[in-house]
Amino acid sequence: MTTYVALLRAINVGGRNRVPMEALRALFVRAGALDVRTYIQSGNVVFRCDDGAAVCAAVSAALWADLGVRAPIVVRTAAELREVVARTPFDPAATLTLHVYFLADRPDAARVAALDRHRSPGDSFVVVGSEVYVAFGVGAGASKLTVDWFDGCLGTTATARNWRTVCALVALSGGE
Repeated sequence: MTTYVALLRAINVGGRNRVPMEALRALFVRAGALDVRTYIQSGNVVFRCDDGAAVCAAVSAALWADLGVRAPIVVRTAAELREVVARTPFDPAATLTLHVYFLADRPDAARVAALDRHRSPGDSFVVVGSEVYVAFGVGAGASKLTVDWFDGCLGTTATARNWRTVCALVALSGGE
């Protein structure tokens, strides 16, 4: 059995797509996941199973059928999440505004090359595999490096987490 981390996009944000964590855990259990744990209220779920993609597909369908919520789910194994932390191109200690945008699919190299590196002055980003590491100069709220922008430019679905959350999920999933 493998430990997975499911990252749901845009639940419990700004009063929209309200999903109580107890209900979310129950949907994962119903889909066949074991040892289901959530972290904070923004759709971070750690669980064990044999097929994380199948569990997440079932949860996505149940979210819509049971709660009327459409929320894309990006999934990583605990080992993949540890790799995300290990390969950050930025110094996490040097910025309080480091985020990781987790992509549902690995983007095409031509799309990555076409990204406007000057779109949001003061902000920096690096695409590594299926993640975009973003260091915000003054904070995410004022940035033009939005999830929707990366979705459109890279042709995939992204969901973002701040560095503290990423590290907490590594710990919760059995990492260091």
